Amino acid sequence: MNGLLDTAQKIKTMEIRGAGRIARAAASALKGFALNIDSKTLEEFNVEVNKAAQILLDTRPTAVSLYNAVMMVIRYKAGSVEEARAAVAANANQFIDNSNKAVEKIGEIGSRRIRSGDTILTHCNSMAAITVISSSHKAGKDIRVIATESRPRCQGLLTIAMLNELGIDTTLIVDSAVRSVMNTVDLVVVGADVVTANGSLVNKIGTSQVALCAYEARTPFMAAAETYKFSPKTLMGEMVPIEERSPDEIATDISNLKHIKIFNPGFDVTPHRYIDMICTEVGAIPPEMSYMIIKEKLGWEMDSIS
Repeated sequence: MNGLLDTAQKIKTMEIRGAGRIARAAASALKGFALNIDSKTLEEFNVEVNKAAQILLDTRPTAVSLYNAVMMVIRYKAGSVEEARAAVAANANQFIDNSNKAVEKIGEIGSRRIRSGDTILTHCNSMAAITVISSSHKAGKDIRVIATESRPRCQGLLTIAMLNELGIDTTLIVDSAVRSVMNTVDLVVVGADVVTANGSLVNKIGTSQVALCAYEARTPFMAAAETYKFSPKTLMGEMVPIEERSPDEIATDISNLKHIKIFNPGFDVTPHRYIDMICTEVGAIPPEMSYMIIKEKLGWEMDSIS
């Protein structure tokens, strides 16, 4: 249990961050937990696995990638503890392998939308979005990138470090400079924490403002998202919970200001009408096709969504 609790804490404190990384870490933690459970009966094993799954799910309520990863790993039928243990391990291995392959495929598909000479703007730190950009660069296209700081946790600094390592010409801007540069941008590429049934995007706070600026400037807006980031629960009308993070992330001392409080949402919602396409491992789709991805790719039965 210690290894799983350690992973849960790292996810909660954002030592492990990024929807895909969170999902893979959760799958790996469940595998390690299952392989070390000392359960005498299958019923005991199932109870322990479900408890472990819930610990992980409680860490980041917005991240549907975490929910889908956990659901995929613990979805098994077994007649004994050993069969169940092997099934959890196999499910985790398959999820992690498919997740890594999905990012590579998204990069391949998304890069076809980028032309030599393009300037791309990205927000936050998405492996899928970065792979779209890096695939274009590796294909020999002459591209430039503008990356936002992505406050308050400044994930954009991770992004520019990765782009610098790849040798890509990159400019860092403060988040509030997005509109000032948008007319020089040819394409916006961002990642996703959640894609809803109607094709709206839940992503790092500030994404919706980037999308609004892009829409006003008539700049194409692409979200890069593995299919496990689509939310089955939204088919049933459930709202995506927006995580509110600690005021301590905002580097401002307001202890002497008695009438002031800090609101620090981790995510916002970008309406589907501002999104030109969602690039997934099964193809570049319009937001309106999100329902089909959930029904056909994820395949959750209605009565299993809770």
